[in-house]
Amino acid sequence: MLNRRHVLLTAGATLALAGSAAAKAATGAEAQLNTVLDGFFTEILDLNPELSTSLGLDVGARAADKSKLGHASLANLARNKALNTAQLARLRGVNRKALTGMAAVNYDCVLYDLETTERGNKAFAYGHEGAGSPYIISQINGSWGDVPDFLDSQHTIATKADCEAYIARLDAFARVMDEECERVRHDAGLGVIPPDFAIAGALKQMKVLHAPADQSTLVSSLAERAKAKGVAGDWAGQAASVYTGKVLPALERQMALMESLQPKAAHDAGVWRLPDGEAYYAQALQGRTTSTLSPAEVHKLGLDITAELSARADGLFKKIGLSRGTVGARYAELYKDPKYLYPDNDAGKAKEVADLNQLVQRMQARLPTYFGALPKTPLEIRRIPVATEQGASTHYTNGSLDGTRPGIYWLNLRTTAEAPFWDMPTTTFHEGIPGHHLQITLQQDADLPMIRKAGGFGAYIEGWALYSEQLADEMGFYKDEPAWELGYIHDALLRSGRLVTDTGLHALRWSREKAVATLSGIEGDSADYAGQEIERYAVNPGQACSYMVGKVTILRLRAKARAALGPKFDIRQFHDAVLLAGSMPLTVLENVVDNYIAAHKA
Repeated sequence: MLNRRHVLLTAGATLALAGSAAAKAATGAEAQLNTVLDGFFTEILDLNPELSTSLGLDVGARAADKSKLGHASLANLARNKALNTAQLARLRGVNRKALTGMAAVNYDCVLYDLETTERGNKAFAYGHEGAGSPYIISQINGSWGDVPDFLDSQHTIATKADCEAYIARLDAFARVMDEECERVRHDAGLGVIPPDFAIAGALKQMKVLHAPADQSTLVSSLAERAKAKGVAGDWAGQAASVYTGKVLPALERQMALMESLQPKAAHDAGVWRLPDGEAYYAQALQGRTTSTLSPAEVHKLGLDITAELSARADGLFKKIGLSRGTVGARYAELYKDPKYLYPDNDAGKAKEVADLNQLVQRMQARLPTYFGALPKTPLEIRRIPVATEQGASTHYTNGSLDGTRPGIYWLNLRTTAEAPFWDMPTTTFHEGIPGHHLQITLQQDADLPMIRKAGGFGAYIEGWALYSEQLADEMGFYKDEPAWELGYIHDALLRSGRLVTDTGLHALRWSREKAVATLSGIEGDSADYAGQEIERYAVNPGQACSYMVGKVTILRLRAKARAALGPKFDIRQFHDAVLLAGSMPLTVLENVVDNYIAAHKA
């Protein structure tokens, strides 16, 4: 919500910070709250110029933001922690009892994030704020991956000033890497060193980034886009000069530091081995799931859901003639079935993207039956660029707030063997519509304070996307397509398996290898793919649990509303109630649904 663990890097429209019409008309405690939240948002932008760019606010009075990157130093960490404490005190100065409706929801969402972050900040002196990832640099964490992606996908190029700002940010990239090194050394002094496989994975990808200037996407991204826009100048030369003189030496310093830590790195994957590690995981799990579930409860939930899904998958496999072996083994066999695989070449990959875009159009036509509010921003499916596909995962990036730039579902097609078509419809519903694209676009369009338009909670966001996979089943998209339905069950098994393995790693002290074997056995992915998943959970404790906990909560609340309203229950109204209030902690969502029930029961 307020800290960078929760901020959505939404992209591109110029907005005033004055707030909505409703906010302007507010009085009393609500007006005080709006003023406080607007102040919070301005303070966040001041510390996070990347967010300013992502929101399209780096114009006018904030134009200088486009030439900056935020800081990653210990001093900046202290500043952020102090700001969180100060903001919490200011928010508590607003009379919560005097707030109703969406004002109360806004207050509760921001309060939850501030309090959760504050507990983590006070308890732990290492890692990211609020007990996020304990490691500043890993195979998936660090500016080495974040900044190149940000500059290429979010820093727009249309004018000479945009190009100059890009060069300035490229220069700042070197500074950020050195600041991260300061944090890494500090944390290593406390005994916080990433597992050996996380360091090895980071170094492997850093070596890919460490390319000659004429082969670097950091240089070509600017040069090609400037040329496409007709911006005169030797931008390739200028970028190459900064890249060679500043970025490469900083990257080499970071690589040398990580190499120096390798002899000290343990192979144990769980955070239990870190200072106060059990408490760290409990805090991370609570923050990531926005629930009160204990590690033991999450583990049991995962086992129970896995058993139910496996039984359903067994029946579907028998329908398509696969009746021997475990469910995981049969999924492994299905992965190899050539009738679901596209040719592993550029033409085959382009055809798969085109077919999925057609599926999106089919879903788009069905949305009005299930949703009142509909997304205005278009959705596109694109292949992740070859230069970054080895280290990137399939993901979604937001469209612009004004709808001029589409939301993009980025599909990793490094090999089509990892993307058989039986498994792709449910992934598309998750990342696109009615999943991330629909939810985030409606949040951006909703009448909310900017701090909530730009913020989000993982359990709600991922829970909604996982709920969307089941909703597609209820809408009939898997009817007469047992292989597609198996894809849906497969991805649900991945998420239930995450509950089992994340808690296994961090609470039950499982080895990396036990977690890999368990996950692979549950949903049939190769040991290599399951290994990537487990390594991700190892460095981001609790995050993997957010998906299924969020989905289960939404389904429970839907059943609660249906039972309470009987014939008055309308699935479109329920979805609007859940979506138009914006991303929120699951504890707050419970209150929102209760309010929806009360309003429609009369």
